[in-house]
Amino acid sequence: MYVKTNLIGFNTIVIREFGRIVRIWAQTIVPPAITATLYFIIFGSLIGRRIGDMGGYSYIQYIAPGLIMMSVITNSYGNVVSSFFGAKFGKHIEELLVAPLPNWLIVCGYVAGGVVRGLLVGVVVTIVTLVFTHISVHNVFVVFSAVLLSSIVFALAGMINAIFAKNFDQITFIPTFVLTPLTYLGGVFYTIALLPDWAQHISQANPILYMVNAFRFGFLGVSDVDVGLAYGIMLAFAAALFAACLILLNKGVGTRE
Repeated sequence: MYVKTNLIGFNTIVIREFGRIVRIWAQTIVPPAITATLYFIIFGSLIGRRIGDMGGYSYIQYIAPGLIMMSVITNSYGNVVSSFFGAKFGKHIEELLVAPLPNWLIVCGYVAGGVVRGLLVGVVVTIVTLVFTHISVHNVFVVFSAVLLSSIVFALAGMINAIFAKNFDQITFIPTFVLTPLTYLGGVFYTIALLPDWAQHISQANPILYMVNAFRFGFLGVSDVDVGLAYGIMLAFAAALFAACLILLNKGVGTRE
């Protein structure tokens, strides 16, 4: 009975999140596709011709995995932070907290919703990518595992943001002033081999660099970082953020105040 109750609760959260994503598809699916199209037109087709090859591939092929990963990261994060904060703001988070569901299952449900949106957007942006360039797959396992782990990490990060947020301004602060700069400086548009040594060392402190390069390795077989180290960092962040979410929910931070 306990397992059945947990399964029903988890499925309910995920189905609700999926329904929300589909219901507002014009806000969740269409904008990333338009943004990716503009990136490919401006950076890939126009500027890319002047830049030439990068990492042994045409510039548009080189940035393609990074643009897909950037879309996955921002949408996984954005889905959870907006959904969980919306539950707090709408005062229906209490119904979830008093339900016979453990907090770890609540976290998993919201994270699964973020992963679903991240992967859906990733598929859409991949389709857009194929309109502009051909991209082969070097290692299927690395492609799927890297995008899944990255999506989980940022879905968890979005939940932490939502737990602490007290108003709508606070759920946009982190994406605007932290997530966006880290993403743009995470090797999406360039190889860090082009940077001076001091800048390379600084870039190596950016976790998104490892996620983008692991994903790029899955497609192109090239990476600025050790792929094994990238997986270690992603797994460590996922475990640490999951533990942090559990601790915060167990203490009632942001939900019982």
